[in-house]
Amino acid sequence: MKLKIHLLLFIALPLLSFTAHKYYLSLTQINYKSEAKAVQIIINVFMDDIELALNKDFDIDLQLTTKRELKNNDVYFEKYLKNKLAFKVDGKEKNFNYLGKEYDGDLVFFYLEIENINKVNSIDVSNKILIEHFPKQQNLIKSKVGKKNKSVLLTKEESSTLLEY
Repeated sequence: MKLKIHLLLFIALPLLSFTAHKYYLSLTQINYKSEAKAVQIIINVFMDDIELALNKDFDIDLQLTTKRELKNNDVYFEKYLKNKLAFKVDGKEKNFNYLGKEYDGDLVFFYLEIENINKVNSIDVSNKILIEHFPKQQNLIKSKVGKKNKSVLLTKEESSTLLEY
């Protein structure tokens, strides 16, 4: 049953990006790449939600995907993500590198990486993206380490999880 809910959310997120949404959902995909010795992370959020959050938090006007879009917006995106996300690999806190972002329809995709990871037995994820501004925000975490897949849905009440492989 839990798998069906996660699958439905995974499929529904891209479909919702083409309509005025009233659901607050982000997707964080975490993959360990042994050949790169890195944990690679892709996060997608609704553009209007992240724009609203950053505009309020940093007292700015991002104007995403317009001619007046702030040129240094990656500074704000990185600062926001570093404040709202935390990772531990095998119990040790790990900083991530912000690699960049791209826009696709109504979504923003963020690319992050944790380097110098020889192996992974567990990943502790704390994800508070958009929760401050949208109390009904849900953050779906999907991970793959080797052949093991894990999924969990985080909320305001439960914003962190330990994924064991």
